[in-house]
Amino acid sequence: MSAVWGDKIKITIFGESHSDAIGIVIDNLPSGARLDIEEIRREMARRAPNGGEFSTPRKECDEVEIVSGYFDGKTTGTPLCGIIRNTNTKSKDYSLLKEVFRPGHSDYGYFIKSGGNNDYRGGGHSSGRLTAPLVFCGAICKQLLREKGISVGSHILSIANMKDSAFPININGGELEDLAREVFPLLDKSKFESMRNIIAQAREEGDSVGGTIECAVTGLQGGIGEPFFDSIESRLASLLFSVPAVKGVQFGKGYSLAEMKGSQANDPFEFVDGKVVTKTNNNGGILGGISTGMPIVFNVAIKPTASIFKEQDSINIKSKENTKLKIQGRHDSCIVVRAVPVIEAVAAIAIYDFLR
Repeated sequence: MSAVWGDKIKITIFGESHSDAIGIVIDNLPSGARLDIEEIRREMARRAPNGGEFSTPRKECDEVEIVSGYFDGKTTGTPLCGIIRNTNTKSKDYSLLKEVFRPGHSDYGYFIKSGGNNDYRGGGHSSGRLTAPLVFCGAICKQLLREKGISVGSHILSIANMKDSAFPININGGELEDLAREVFPLLDKSKFESMRNIIAQAREEGDSVGGTIECAVTGLQGGIGEPFFDSIESRLASLLFSVPAVKGVQFGKGYSLAEMKGSQANDPFEFVDGKVVTKTNNNGGILGGISTGMPIVFNVAIKPTASIFKEQDSINIKSKENTKLKIQGRHDSCIVVRAVPVIEAVAAIAIYDFLR
């Protein structure tokens, strides 16, 4: 099985949820780039690994040990490898999942693909735990993009059927940076309690809920990207769909464009202070796969966490019988909050890959 992505920047993730460590190898970073390690730690902490209100009780420090490609505070240009130790595993909670698969989870697919040789503990290589190395890489790419005047940020667009406001057309990098400092980033702060209550109720019921995340990239000049196979949409989508639980991606107005007439969907051009902009941004800053210079805006749909405590129908692959499953362990009632920095990270990786 392959876990490699990239064109100019190549990343390889490795490890399993309950193995000794997880990590990433990043190829073709520039040499001489100074990294703000404290900022990287802050980005890692945004995944809320330490049992916060919107996180699994599993406590991991997610401290990244850089073992190559970094010397004297700067990148060397050689492959940079970061390792994150797994220190708080409870593998016995998953012993039943060797033979009985969680509905909605990748257990069955990995079992079939590996011939029964997969590491099923905590989801193994398919676990959301593997997003931690992506956040590490994204934190590096964010710093490199910031040097070029490019910012990446996001907010929770919805939890279940409770919706936040969408990004305005004039969203700027400073506003995106401010959102990154919030545990539960929202544009309309009045929606917080309602969303919080939805998650709490799902937890009490032993169930889970999903939601959507809206992400924006500002400061990217026009003309970036390629038509067809290397379009900004296709490259971004390939990484976004690699994030566990992402089941939908749409750029700009997305599916709503199918309900519009061309006169409504088109983004009219105009000059403002000598700069070409569009009066609307229905297409999310991308036309023909190429950036227009407007903010790139997209949103992703995060499905409800598959691991829930309610009893569900399943099968026993060993006995070949139908059975019931009631899982044990430590699981999120809503993965959306923790997914926010992950979506930003993969967006930063994809955009930086275009610029490298």
